[in-house]
Amino acid sequence: MPIVVGLCTLDLVIPEANSLKDKRSVVKSMLEGMRSKFNVSAAEVDNNDIWRRATVGVACVSNSRQFADQVLQKVVDWVENNPRAYVSGVEMEFL
Repeated sequence: MPIVVGLCTLDLVIPEANSLKDKRSVVKSMLEGMRSKFNVSAAEVDNNDIWRRATVGVACVSNSRQFADQVLQKVVDWVENNPRAYVSGVEMEFL
């Protein structure tokens, strides 16, 4: 049985963040939502000390590339519909 790992990197802009505390509140809420709604692993992976920017990594493990792609696309759609952050870039890869 093949093992497929889908990886997604989201570059986010958080316009309402006026401090790291504001930013971390938004990012933490988004990460928890991703984990609970889509059963993925998610973490802030870059731009940790920039108030209005965040880079989030999301991983999905499956036995089907199609399923992993669907799950990650649903995560991207969910984040894009979040009014507290704007998606400025998305990268996906499958291993």
